[in-house]
Amino acid sequence: MVPAYYVDTSVFGGYFDQEFREPTRAFWSALLAGEWHALVSTLTIEELIDAPPEVRQLIKDLPPGRLTVLPVTGEAQDLAARYVAVGVLGRGSGPDGLHVAVATLSQASAIVSWNFKHLVNLRRVRGFNGVNLMMGYRAIDIRTPMEVIES
Repeated sequence: MVPAYYVDTSVFGGYFDQEFREPTRAFWSALLAGEWHALVSTLTIEELIDAPPEVRQLIKDLPPGRLTVLPVTGEAQDLAARYVAVGVLGRGSGPDGLHVAVATLSQASAIVSWNFKHLVNLRRVRGFNGVNLMMGYRAIDIRTPMEVIES
């Protein structure tokens, strides 16, 4: 079975960022080769609206069947609010919690991100998973593109 990775907005920008370009492009090549499937949410699509044209074009250039766009449901909003309520994230980081909640509910293989402050952060991952388990959901792994391509 092909893994389905929830790709947050930072990975799209990382494709053109000098620091993250090489591993992001290797990760993207694996997607194009059919080694994995991309999951994004409608929130991701909204966040990309203000991105530079070349970043927005990345999602448009994906072949059919390589991407699934997931809705931000009421259940996802409730789970994201719980992350904030228990202090895993601050109130201003609600969108990051929505990404985690949508990925959790979609049974994503992992979340892939370059957001070290709010997502790829051991303390936060433990917090997200503590809430997930307490609420009856499964734990979710959060990794960088580099970690995924090296595994």
